[in-house]
Amino acid sequence: MVDFPIVDTHVHLWDPTRIRYPWLEDIPQLNKPFLLEDFSRHCGPVQVDKIVFLQCDCVPEASLQEAQWIASLAEMDPRIRGMVPWAPVESGEMVRSSLDALKAIPLVRGIRRLIQSEDVDFCIQPGFVKGVQILAEYDFSFDICIYHRHLANTIRLVEQCPDVRFILDHIGKPDIQNGTKEPWQKELKTLAGFQNVTCKVSGMVTEADHEKWTRDDLKPYIDHVAECFGPDRMVFGGDWPVATLACAYPDWVEALGWALSGWSGDELRRVFRENATDFYRLG
Repeated sequence: MVDFPIVDTHVHLWDPTRIRYPWLEDIPQLNKPFLLEDFSRHCGPVQVDKIVFLQCDCVPEASLQEAQWIASLAEMDPRIRGMVPWAPVESGEMVRSSLDALKAIPLVRGIRRLIQSEDVDFCIQPGFVKGVQILAEYDFSFDICIYHRHLANTIRLVEQCPDVRFILDHIGKPDIQNGTKEPWQKELKTLAGFQNVTCKVSGMVTEADHEKWTRDDLKPYIDHVAECFGPDRMVFGGDWPVATLACAYPDWVEALGWALSGWSGDELRRVFRENATDFYRLG
């Protein structure tokens, strides 16, 4: 276990009694409020002193309401240092009205529009590319949330947006459960060649066997991320509470710390703290 306070770049908070999240309705374990007091309890012995909230795929018409709700929570809990809400980047120039509204919330650091549930060509449609390009004007980053089958076209998206800072969520969701590594390995290395891309080491346990995963199942994937991105472009993410489907929060922190156990204390601090502070401008 790391012995210093960490920064979690991927925390979800939701209350289905307040806002509707259609995808939760099929997952009874998650279809209930998960709030800051729950997060604190689930952290156990792990010290988390800064968090970044990631949008939770609520109904689109409530996305601004979700961001405003998180801003109100941040007024009561200083751990929330940044947020990444939803915006319809696929609408191209028309996304500006959403971005203008979000820019009024000081904690907004970037945008996430899920790609994982879309066709593989979704992220290279002209409107989507244009919408992502516009983020640079607002100094917003873009969180890339995909399955591994989207990686090839994600590369095509990134190469058209040189002024945008990207962060790849959940290491691109490779098929860990079945031990599949290609073409994920090759494509991840290509993506890492773009210096404006950082990799969020998160969400891995839910891509493994929820009941039987081991640290050894995860390590080859973590090793490849480390080889591609190095200690300066990797950040920790807990993916709470989604990850509770497969493990307790401290177990994931321990597994990643174990996989990086050969790294220096300075390198570990970069992955678990400093890179996140820099990328999301957490101060």
